[in-house]
Amino acid sequence: MSINGLTLDVKEFARAVREHWMVESFHWHLNVTFREDANHTLEKQAAFNLNIMRKLALSILKLLDVHGKHLSLRTKRYAVGLNPQKYFDQLFAL
Repeated sequence: MSINGLTLDVKEFARAVREHWMVESFHWHLNVTFREDANHTLEKQAAFNLNIMRKLALSILKLLDVHGKHLSLRTKRYAVGLNPQKYFDQLFAL
């Protein structure tokens, strides 16, 4: 028996921990890249829609090659925002 009263073997516990930190990492990226925690949209449907758009943009940023080198997602977002025309072809090829 474990501390929390559940009977898990090591592999199940390790899987659960990895899944938890995968979700936490995703939320951390949303907060750092888009400052999601600072968003104070009061309308629930608008907040939901903004969250979906941020998640879509985060996925696109992960696939996008900016300047041919490894950049943070926040820096990629800034670079694309400065000159979106430059990345249109690459964006629409995804």
